[in-house]
Amino acid sequence: MGHPLAEFTHGEVKKSSFLARQKFGIFIDGHESATERYYPVIDPATGLEIAQVADASAGDADRAIASARQTFESDPWAGMRPATRERLLINLAQLIEKHGDELAAIETLESGKLLGVAKAIDVGSASEYVRYMAGWATKITGSTLDLSIGFPPGVAYSGYTRREAVGVVAAIVPWNFPLAIAIWKLAPALACGCTVVLKPAQETPLTALRLAELVMEAGFPAGALNVLTGSGSEVGEALTRHLGIDKISFTGSTSVGKQIAHAAADNLSRVTLELGGKSPMIVMADMEADVAAQGAAMSIFFNQGQVCTAASRLFVQRSKIDEVVERLSTIANAMKLGSGFDPESQMGPLISQRHMQRVMAHIEEAKQAGGEVTAGGCTEFDRGYFVRPTVFINTSAAMRINQEEVFGPVVTVTPFDEAEEAIQLANDSAFGLAASIWTHDLHQAHRFIPKIKAGMVWVNTHNMLDNNLPLGGVKQSGFGRDLGHSAIEQFTELKSVCIAY
Repeated sequence: MGHPLAEFTHGEVKKSSFLARQKFGIFIDGHESATERYYPVIDPATGLEIAQVADASAGDADRAIASARQTFESDPWAGMRPATRERLLINLAQLIEKHGDELAAIETLESGKLLGVAKAIDVGSASEYVRYMAGWATKITGSTLDLSIGFPPGVAYSGYTRREAVGVVAAIVPWNFPLAIAIWKLAPALACGCTVVLKPAQETPLTALRLAELVMEAGFPAGALNVLTGSGSEVGEALTRHLGIDKISFTGSTSVGKQIAHAAADNLSRVTLELGGKSPMIVMADMEADVAAQGAAMSIFFNQGQVCTAASRLFVQRSKIDEVVERLSTIANAMKLGSGFDPESQMGPLISQRHMQRVMAHIEEAKQAGGEVTAGGCTEFDRGYFVRPTVFINTSAAMRINQEEVFGPVVTVTPFDEAEEAIQLANDSAFGLAASIWTHDLHQAHRFIPKIKAGMVWVNTHNMLDNNLPLGGVKQSGFGRDLGHSAIEQFTELKSVCIAY
């Protein structure tokens, strides 16, 4: 008997001319290139193989970096007018929109996310961000400076600064939002005049390869974007340790981020790290229980909880906690799991069997340690990698489920009495990526904001991003920022000029 969700997978694969190729090489110097080794890409909703993709080697990394370097230093790219880079990025945005349905379907097949999420976030926001960054290509500025140098007599000085492209960028992206986060790195890098070697996650390489084709179709020179698929332990490490890389931009786990930071330090490569999170959501007693529960559900169960900013620690003022737990548990128990292509599905699968097992290990350990499950706590379906949305109460701050990033649909709910206690609980974490405060008292919210140790703080919302709003963390959540004008600073170096006359 076939898998009940397999019909969705088979149907989408048949519709895609891109996937009909079935076997994909790496993308270097403007075209696909074969390798000796390949590995399967799996649909996490069914466990079915949907493609074979090249498993790149360290030698392939050498070739990709050489291509990127040659293009970066070539007259056509290095001397290209900012307005021309802007036009090419607009071309790319239009192509992403034109092929949006195809890209969203590929994203859903390889990651398992809901098709609506793939269309809105991975494709819709990606094309908007390319347009946003296209505008910055012509607005990269320096400053003119009055200088006070007093020697030799009779000589005057003028100074200014200019921003210049940092060089060849290694962009390493995760599997939860593969296309969107690739665009977060690619668009500002190209706007600044850099070239990019993109390393997608091993589980989700297909949209990166299709993106490379669209970049060429948009008119960018060969070598402006190269794509290396394969394992992080081989080709990813080769990239980060390569002397030909000027800048590393990584989004992923804190453990891998630390390894990359060490590699970058050895070469003094520039580096941006957007790492893990254990984000708190603080609900004050004046917030309606229904609003808080709906907000919490969206904050933790969105994309199966596979979101770096997911509100996995929910702190509720004691007088409201019973109502919030009851409503949140009701929402969780009612959620329908299924294929991302099924319009009735409210949550899809986790990315892989290994990740599902890891999430379930966290759940079982928390149960053994005394945590009480009020919803979920189990898998669903015989095949595919589905975990029911899970709500815990009666956990302690010291338990691993409250200290480590689970990266799944699992939330712990903890009571507090006074505002200062909530702040202490929220900050009791090695991470500092994001947080949210839910209250109608904006006076109190404004007092909370500077006390929360996080790179992003929301009030009465959570997980909301904007192209103009920088994203990044503090503490073990990394350093540097994606999005907004900050991204321009991440992909440029500041040069000072002093002129005597």
